[in-house]
Amino acid sequence: MKDIQDIVKDLENVRGTGANKIFTMYLNTDLSDPDQQGGEWKIHLKNGLNNFEHYLKEGNNEEELANYRKVKKKVKNFMDDIERNVMKGVIIVASADEEVWFAERVQMRLDNEFEWQESPVLDQLKTLSEKYPRTGIILVQQNQVKLIDTNLNQVEDTTEYELDVEEDTWKIKQGPRQGRSTTGLGSGNLQKDLFSDRYEANQYRWYKSIAPKLDKQAKDRGWKRVFIVGEAPASKTLETEMNKDVEDVILKNMLDHGESKILEKVLN
Repeated sequence: MKDIQDIVKDLENVRGTGANKIFTMYLNTDLSDPDQQGGEWKIHLKNGLNNFEHYLKEGNNEEELANYRKVKKKVKNFMDDIERNVMKGVIIVASADEEVWFAERVQMRLDNEFEWQESPVLDQLKTLSEKYPRTGIILVQQNQVKLIDTNLNQVEDTTEYELDVEEDTWKIKQGPRQGRSTTGLGSGNLQKDLFSDRYEANQYRWYKSIAPKLDKQAKDRGWKRVFIVGEAPASKTLETEMNKDVEDVILKNMLDHGESKILEKVLN
């Protein structure tokens, strides 16, 4: 998805003309919400969509009614497609001429809102874009560093680096390595002890060497915020050596945790 702050800027310039107005919907679909235990979002959706249709019928504006029905059909089709995975909220901004179509599921609870106006209603989307801009989470654990690229509180991409001790360099991890341990020194307690000794002697230099790679990732991905998650001193070393400002360092080993749990811990 395009950066959410850029999307907001684009939508701020949208204007409907005449009977071709702009539809905006914020729908709370969070099943953990006590008010949503029975899937009440479907009722809110149905009522919200039907209210405008009744209003336009009473106004005898056939062209505007026809436009609204086009949008309503597209919205219903989208909701049917995602019915089994609606996440916590759904945002839709649309026009009948299809010049405008923004539809996203989000992992944040929304206030139900339906609008049919000359311009989109962006208050809730702006609040989310300010709270959840494109963000990088850097997880570090000895010889591994994982980047999670997030946008609007969702994972967009991940990249993993692994330290090749034999070549003394960080490499992007392409998948499971065959016939070698994660330390690159074989298996068994002796090899682990050897790695531990080398780690203690070289850790500052190793983390210093990957910092420029992380700065480049932050720049290329357009991160507005950066968090580092990992035990000291690795995480603190990265914070010191990176040029990109780090918003917070969370001293917890979470590299092997699920990404949804990491986002919940770091961003919420």
